[in-house]
Amino acid sequence: MELIEKYFPGLDDSQRERFRLLKDAYTEWNARINVISRKDIDSLYLKHVLHSLAIARVCRFDEQAEVLDVGCGGGFPSVPLAIMFPRVRFTSVDSIGKKITVLKEVCRAAGIDNIDARNARVESIAGRFDYAVSRAVTDMSTFAGWVWPKLRRGRRGDLDNGILYLKGGDLTEEMLRTRRTWHQYDISDYFDEEFFSTKKVVYIPFTE
Repeated sequence: MELIEKYFPGLDDSQRERFRLLKDAYTEWNARINVISRKDIDSLYLKHVLHSLAIARVCRFDEQAEVLDVGCGGGFPSVPLAIMFPRVRFTSVDSIGKKITVLKEVCRAAGIDNIDARNARVESIAGRFDYAVSRAVTDMSTFAGWVWPKLRRGRRGDLDNGILYLKGGDLTEEMLRTRRTWHQYDISDYFDEEFFSTKKVVYIPFTE
């Protein structure tokens, strides 16, 4: 929790409590259904929670914005973002049922009520969203192809609606293949820890 409060000192009591409860919830459920590397569970707040919250440093979502998390696994980045933005509505999708089981149980344990967790492929999800988020589930060209039909024009946060994607390394060649306008934010500009030295948030504004 000290790590989260270091970068987000304005959390209210409810947010602090929900972030605090994540450790026990993930430790318990990861022992039953392994969705986080065993060696990473002790670094939960650094490698998963704070990493997810890099998106919040790049773009604060407006109240009632609708955000789609694709390939959410056990709930990253949507669980930390849902705590940070309790009035934003998240739809978290993964094709592997046991991961959605963990996500639902973690939400129940931490009192998170603004995530709709679905065991489904993104292609089957109806409706439109303001933003799509994810953490390196595939190359960006493929990901953009999945979510582009699910986005709507507008601006429901600090940035125009679009994709916010957590990725690492040199992305230039991969991003050029998308043939879309893109912006890269180095997470090391926001967080000091060495873990973030090569990690980035990639933003693609939605244009029809």
